Amino acid sequence: MAAGPFAAGHLGELTQQVPFEMVDEALAETGAVQRRVRDVPARVAVYLLLAGCLFGRLGYRQVWQKLVAGLDGLVVPDPSEAALTQARRRLGAKPLRFLFDLLRGPAATVRSTTVRWRGLLVCAIDGTIVTVADSAANLTVFSKQRGGRNGDAGYPTLRLLALVACGTRTIIDAVFGPVSTGETRYAPQLLRSLHAGMLLLADRNFGAGTLLAQIAGTEADFLVRVKSGRGGPKLPALQRHRDGSYQSVFGGVTVRVIDAEITIATKTGRRTGTYRLITTLLDPDRYPAFELIQLYHERWEIETAYLELKSSILGGRVLRARTPTGVTQEIYALLITYQILRTAMADATTTQPGTDPDRASFTIALNTARDLVVQAANVIADTVIDLVGKIGRIVLDNLMPDRRVRIKDRTVKRAMSRYNAKGANIDRTTYKATLDISVLGAPTLTTNPDP
Repeated sequence: MAAGPFAAGHLGELTQQVPFEMVDEALAETGAVQRRVRDVPARVAVYLLLAGCLFGRLGYRQVWQKLVAGLDGLVVPDPSEAALTQARRRLGAKPLRFLFDLLRGPAATVRSTTVRWRGLLVCAIDGTIVTVADSAANLTVFSKQRGGRNGDAGYPTLRLLALVACGTRTIIDAVFGPVSTGETRYAPQLLRSLHAGMLLLADRNFGAGTLLAQIAGTEADFLVRVKSGRGGPKLPALQRHRDGSYQSVFGGVTVRVIDAEITIATKTGRRTGTYRLITTLLDPDRYPAFELIQLYHERWEIETAYLELKSSILGGRVLRARTPTGVTQEIYALLITYQILRTAMADATTTQPGTDPDRASFTIALNTARDLVVQAANVIADTVIDLVGKIGRIVLDNLMPDRRVRIKDRTVKRAMSRYNAKGANIDRTTYKATLDISVLGAPTLTTNPDP
């Protein structure tokens, strides 16, 4: 452990993912190093914020008790709630943002089909809404959504947009801000993290010509669903391919269009829908249309990542911070905590070739990490680096079965409400499903690329 007032600054075994030296560098680079050593030094305040994400149901005073519970025999400070608040306020948000930039990115894994597809790193972009504390300060930046019982929602919200590696669900990049700004307005801020060798999956909301042209300009490829039929973009067929796809132009970018009919069958019945995907992967022999349709299902991984952030970690609760700066600080702490948990899980599954990272339980990793914080265990690595660690070993001992086919949106009952989030008459039963996919033929060829 660190000495003196720095002893409480740890995160159990996860400290190895964000070690003292890394935190000290973040503090030095952002000018947040304390001028004098207090009961809660700046480094300790960083770990307090990260531990606060692991123990989302507790106040910071109780989180502090978790950090010092395993420090028997050491003299540690006993700061008040007010002292902990002042320490977080002195720290600000910049060190947390610096740490996130150091830690974000796809986890290092073996080149498996569960992480890469035909040599491309598969990632997804999407947004979600996070609820923040209802305070006068927060309302100066974050607004309440319309549509509540009295015209407005009970709490203000922010919009979080992330770029996630589908195979490991690690965060490549993220941006957030007021919900009044739409996802496609935030998306260009994530282009810095796209490059050649990546395949970006996105839903219909991102099917805008200008945005897709910007994505293509990063040399990353994309596979995006767009509207078909009335209201959808005009996509003239310039060249047909044997797999049923055809070449067209959208937003000034040469794309390949795949029209498909997908039938989902369960014991409750059958449902058929028509879908249109566009991609910059133009070679039909190297990137068959049928496989691209199957691959698009991986976009669900970002939805699972948000479920883990908002339900498993936050427990459906609002953020603690009552000021915009505090909200920024807490969001970056949340993203860092999620990232280091996911990295530890990816390190573990990598040691067992052929193990799909999907089978690693996020809940088991989270609960094990909490236990190790309370025990103050494995804070500093041994002389021999153990990629698996205690968290990884428990995850590997409790691998989940292979993923079932998902056929509809997740519907989660809000943890703090006795009301169903999306109505009372929703069938929450899990059914076995089969999919039937048919690639539809291309329309009549045209020689005029301008619709």
